Amino acid sequence: MAALTREETVAAIEVGIEVAGKLIDTGAGILVTGDMGIANTTPAAALIAAFTGSDPALVTGRGTGIPDEMLAHKTAVIRAALALHQPDPADPIGVLAAVGGCEHAALTGFILAAAARRVPVILDGVIALSAALAAAALDPDATGAMIAGHRSVEPGASVALAALALDPMVDLGLRLGEGTGALLAVPTVAAAVRVLHDVATFDSAGVSEK
Repeated sequence: MAALTREETVAAIEVGIEVAGKLIDTGAGILVTGDMGIANTTPAAALIAAFTGSDPALVTGRGTGIPDEMLAHKTAVIRAALALHQPDPADPIGVLAAVGGCEHAALTGFILAAAARRVPVILDGVIALSAALAAAALDPDATGAMIAGHRSVEPGASVALAALALDPMVDLGLRLGEGTGALLAVPTVAAAVRVLHDVATFDSAGVSEK
């Protein structure tokens, strides 16, 4: 049985779109992703494996710090789910429905809305990155709005970052989600914008070519 119906998946995506739209309409100039949950690194790893074609063993991590035996079981569950549902990355809604969760679908909509409104969105860890893969599958141009906040220690995060061709702003060995890594990147992004807008160029400062 699939994790979600297609209708549930679309509804969750629409929730993410609505939330992002409200934030932008009330003045947000940058959006930050995050998640709150337990066991959602399992569907995230399944999504990353499905969208990138990676072996589950390469994208499945310890989440909250599970031991080797549980990690082996987690990987086997993901492998079995992918074998059962055969999710097709050409059908991103189907992939989200088969092995994703409502939070992954909502984050997908959140990212898509940011891209559609030309507002940058800072991605957090492996959950947000799995949703970013879904968003990119639905709209390849959405990657233009994505900023990788950090590199999570979850192995699937690095696989997803490579697939999205994103370099993380910080690499601090973070395991937490809840938007923590993305929030750490906000001051750096803000500083970069200030530099682009406020710092003089050689030409404007009259610096000699010599």
